[in-house]
Order: sequence, then C-alpha cells, then structure tokens
Amino acid sequence: MNDGSNVKFSEQEALLFHSQGRPGKIEIVASKPMATQRDLSLAYSPGVAVPVRAIAENPGCAYDYTAKGNLVAVISNGTAILGLGNLGALAAKPVMEGKAVLFKRFADVDAIDIELATEDSDAFINAVALMEPSFGGINLEDIAAPACFIIEQTLRERMNIPVFHDDQHGTAIITAAGVINACYLTGRDMKEVRVVVNGAGAAAIACTELIKSMGVPHDHVLMCDRKGVIYQGRDDLDQWKSAHAVKTDRRTLAEALAGADIFLGLSAAGALKPEMVMAMAAKPIIFAMANPDPEISPPEAKAARPDAIIATGRSDYPNQVNNVLGFPFLFRGALDVRATTINDPMKIAAAQALASLARQQVPEEVAAAYGGKAQSFGPDYIIPAPFDPRLMEIVPAAVAQAAMDSGVAQFPIKDMTVYRNILKSRLNPTTSVLSLAYEAARANPKRVLFAEGEEAVVLNAAIAFREGGYGIPILVGRDDVYDRLRALGVDDPESYPLFNSRTYKRVPEMVDLLYRRLQRRGYLHREIERMVNQDRNTFASLLIALGEADVMISGVTRPYAQTIRQIRRVLDPKPGVTPFGIHILVGKSHTVFMADTTVSERPSADQLAAIAVQTAAVARRMGHEPRVAFLSYSTFGNPEGAFLDNIRDAVQLLDQGPVDFEYEGEMPADVALNPTMQRIYPFSRLTGPANILIMPGLQSANIAAKLLKELGGDAMIGPILVGMEQPVQVAAMTATASELVTLAVLAAGEIVR
Repeated sequence: MNDGSNVKFSEQEALLFHSQGRPGKIEIVASKPMATQRDLSLAYSPGVAVPVRAIAENPGCAYDYTAKGNLVAVISNGTAILGLGNLGALAAKPVMEGKAVLFKRFADVDAIDIELATEDSDAFINAVALMEPSFGGINLEDIAAPACFIIEQTLRERMNIPVFHDDQHGTAIITAAGVINACYLTGRDMKEVRVVVNGAGAAAIACTELIKSMGVPHDHVLMCDRKGVIYQGRDDLDQWKSAHAVKTDRRTLAEALAGADIFLGLSAAGALKPEMVMAMAAKPIIFAMANPDPEISPPEAKAARPDAIIATGRSDYPNQVNNVLGFPFLFRGALDVRATTINDPMKIAAAQALASLARQQVPEEVAAAYGGKAQSFGPDYIIPAPFDPRLMEIVPAAVAQAAMDSGVAQFPIKDMTVYRNILKSRLNPTTSVLSLAYEAARANPKRVLFAEGEEAVVLNAAIAFREGGYGIPILVGRDDVYDRLRALGVDDPESYPLFNSRTYKRVPEMVDLLYRRLQRRGYLHREIERMVNQDRNTFASLLIALGEADVMISGVTRPYAQTIRQIRRVLDPKPGVTPFGIHILVGKSHTVFMADTTVSERPSADQLAAIAVQTAAVARRMGHEPRVAFLSYSTFGNPEGAFLDNIRDAVQLLDQGPVDFEYEGEMPADVALNPTMQRIYPFSRLTGPANILIMPGLQSANIAAKLLKELGGDAMIGPILVGMEQPVQVAAMTATASELVTLAVLAAGEIVR
C-alpha cells in the first residue's frame, strides 16, 4: 500500500537527491511564452483583464482560461507521515512534493503541495475550503484518524470539486481490484465471501466500506482492532468503528479467521500467524498490507497454505498494492469531466478497470521488466504492474464514464474513443520504458564494471546501483577504494568486488592477449605492460573481454574520444557495424533521438543509413514508432551545396532495402520537427514530426547535443554508445551518479546495444 517500490538507498543519497541543484522536487514553469513585452502584456496587465471578465460572467470559463482544470492541491498537516507518525506540517513537505511528482509523472496532472500548520480540524477545513477557486481537486494526505474522516467528509459537503483522501480510498481501490480478481480465480461470489479486516484505521475502514458497496454483505465482514473483534455491544467504539460492528460471539483475530475467505490486513507486522492462515477456508485470499513489513510474509503464508493468493504492499513480492495505480488516474478522469466529487461509482469503476487490465495479456515489455514472471493473469498477477503503459488510457476513461453515468460530471465527454487517444498521447512512452528498464535490471541483475572506481561520483553510482537492487557493481581501482567507500558511509566496503591491476592474477594473461592484438600496430611488449597496469580503461576493457563482468561504464575522467580510443584497442565493434553515439532528449510528451553525436566525424552514406536503422531499433525498444529525418542546412536541394551527396545517397540506400519505418531527407531541423513547416512540403514521407534526427557530421551533431543539454528544457540521456560487440557505455565527463546508474541500467537491460 505504498506509493513507491521497495528500493534500498543510503540516507546520503536521499539527501543529495533532494538538495542538489534546485532544492526540492518541483518548480513552476510558465506554459506560455514570456520573452517579450507583448507576451507579458497578454499574460498580465492589460491582457489578463479579458479572461477576468469572462470568468466573472461565467465561472465555468475558469477551466478554459486558467490552469484550474488540471491543478490539484496535495494537502497535509503532517499528523501521520508515512509510517513515521506526527512529525508536523513542515516535515511533511518532502512527501507532499513527492506526491505532486507522481501526479505529473503518471497522469500529467499538475499538483502543488500545501502544508497546513494546524491540528485543529475546523481550522484545517476552513483553510482548504477557501482554496476552492484555485484548484480542480484536493488530494488529502498523511492526516491522522479520526480527524481525517471528519475533514474529508466536511470538505466533500462544502466544496464543489473532488476531495479525496488517498490514504483511505487509494488503498481501498487497489485492494478492491485485487479482491475482484482473487475471487474470480477462486470461483467466489463477492456477495457470499466472508472477510476479516485486521486494523481499524483510515485505510482499513475505507477498504471495508468499498467492498461492502461492491456487494459484500455487512454481516459477512468482521473488523478487528488492537482489542479484538469489533462487535455489537462493545462500549469503547467511536462512530467510525461502530458503523462496522456486527453481532458475533467471536472475540479474537484467530477466532474471526476460522473459515474466513479473505484477510485484509492494515495493521502491524507479524499480526497474522501461520496457524491462523491454516484455519481459513480453501484457497484463502490474503492481503497483508502492513508497511513496510506485512502481517505475514508470502513465503510463510505459502508454507502454511500453498493454495493461498497473497498480496502485500511491497514490490519485492507479487501482487503489490501500490496507490500509484489509483490516485493519478482517478483524478485524471475526474478533472477531465470537471466532476464535482469523487463518489463510490467512480472508485468502483477504477477498481474494476484495474481488475480488467490485469486479466488482459501483459505487454512483453512489462513482463520482461518483471523477469518474465507476470506473463499472464493468475495467482501471482491479480493487480497490474505500476508501469503498465495502458493504465493511463484505461483507468481515467472508466472513471470519467462513471462520473457521467452517476451525474457528477459538469463537462461530459462526447467521444470516448477520441478521449482515450488523447489520454495515450499525454505521456511520453520513454518514461514508462525507462521505469521498466529499472524493473528489468532488478529482475535480471548483471555484473556492471565501473572502470573509474576511485572517483567519488562513480562510487556513489556504484552504491546506488547495488542498493537499488539493479545488479552487482564491480570496481576498478587501488586498495584505497575501500577507504573511500567507508568515507561515503558504506558499512561493508569489502563486499564490493574490486579489481586492482597491481594484484590481479590474470594480468600476465591480459598482457599477452593485448600484445597479440596490437603488436602489428607498433606497440612494444613493455608498452602493453604499462597500459594494462596503469590505464584503467585498458584494464577494465580486458576484464570485460575475459568475462569478469557483463557491462562496462567509464568516461568521467577522460575526454570521450580518448576513452573510446582506449576501449577500442581492446574491444571490437559488432561485425560490419561502425559504433556511434545517441543523445536522447526526453520532454513531457515527446522524445527525440540524435545520432551520431560522438564517434564518426564525417559518416559515409552507408554509415548514415546504418545509423538510421540501428537508432530506429533503439527507438522501438523505448516505445516509439520511428520517424527518421536526415538533417542538413538544405531543404530538398535548396540551397545546393558540397556536402549533400552522403545524405542523399543514404536516403537512396534505405529506398533499396526492406525498411519498416518512415524516413526522409535532406532537411533542416525546423522542417523535420515543425508541423507547420512540414505542410509546405506535402510530398514528404514523414507523417508527423521526426523523432530520430540523423546528423550529417560529428561537428554539428556534438555541438547541437551539448547546446541542447545546457540550454534546452528537455531532460537529456546520453551519450549512449551503440554498436560495440560488448556492452560498453562511455559517459560524459560531467555525468552525475544518477546518470551513470541510468547508463548502467540501459546497457544491462539491453535497451541499447
């Protein structure tokens, strides 16, 4: 029931992540140009007066002329932060910023965090209610029970926009989806199942209310708190617990579970004992969602009952109850129809959509990311994977339809097919693919060799790579590397494999291998000995050649070209391939691949055509249908010039071969990327803006890539090296630890190869 994955990292890495560059995780970016005085006059005075008058006459126009319709406030008072308790409003800010990031990342919803320094429910309610003109929805977070019940209910009554407490209902929606599918697999009818809920906090009560609204009878649910079963006649119940009291003679959790079909745990680690599981009905359904450690571990539960279906809040077990599957898409659908509230039909629609998605064939890229374990619906896959790219299309559409059907939509959608296509286009598929690449690395960990193991940024990357569970980092360096790791807070530095050329027993074998390779290129034996002993890239490349690691990362201590030369002395390109580099620009809803940006100074026509084919393959692996533009200063021959033949010949080579992607050229960047410019050339074979730019030469390519990295607004991945026989990546000298980890994950997962 957490919003993230069960990834390990050091405290130092977490603090650095939040502090480096611009502190925090969010910023405000203008969505309109603000470069000229005229822009400012339109954005503010006097131009702003026009929409002001329009909104005053018709309040609904606020959705047309302001950001209200896509803006959610994430609000907390910090009284129940994660599992840390009441640490106050200010301490809640990193969590609320993170929630805002998840809204944007998963559903393109703009969100801003607001922390209110009060534990007075009335003061909190009044403060939030006064914000209604600013926002399209309110997401309440980390507010302790029972105040959260009062706050949410009162705000829902007072406000005419959706108000949603994710700690309650987000968990309930994902749980309900899992319960639907678990009942389906075990042949149960929700109108007949018997359920035990252990825990009586906000999430437990929300789960109970939702499954009851979906057909589970009131008297078929036994809720337990710390004192045991909540039964009619107990004199210590508040109004929220008493609403779920039933007439029963059972008093303990163990008694309640005898013969029960379903266990919903939202309580504490270890609360569910194996003997209790053994007493449940055949094919028991167990949702052990205590965070971070479940009421019973899946191995324990399976040992007690091999026929059980088990879900937890953790990503390292099957069937993770992860709130990120719910709240972003729920708000996306609610905002798009301008819903006045989020009601039970909308929550049920979200749960049913998630359940239905899990029953569909799992896309190959999702299955691969989870080690191929989740290739079909079954006991270990009853809840969709959080990075399934279909979530954005399916869940908001179901929520929007439910809002319309239940009468709370103010702006009904006329064509759901068009709406679903719009949803698919809102997010950049690259972000999902990158997320899946990290999951794939965890599922199939590789040995990654960090050639510059004495550099702090490299050591931080190695630490993050290992603690993230992506594989085994192997370091190249001298013995003081362990001291450096210890200084960075690593308790067991000796557990990191380290290769030292002064002590490695296979150095003589390396020298012989490299001498045989280079002796007819003017190298003396003593030169080879010196290179192997003193040059980290040569030594590391030989380690890869000898099979001591699966992937090599280097580049932060040498210029790119020098590093490539050192590696190429040892390792070969793929047969018949010229290696080349790709820079990948990742925007909110677009990705552009630029090649070759690092290797070939003046590519031949054959090389340009090959670069196009291989870059198209990389783009496809990252979720994009390739549209290739061969760039030039000339637009289809205007003006003529001395450097166009290679480009034209490359296009003709593709014309002659079996090519399954769009391509065109020669053309400048604006014709390749600007739809307005493209309309001037109706004969162009590109059906839309190009997403692959094949550069005519290294000088323009490298300049453009580095200019865009320093001045552009998109994120930049790369350079990425393609075409080597062994998985080798050369980073920029300015690469951060996070960028090094990304390169390692992409190489290990063979997204780039």
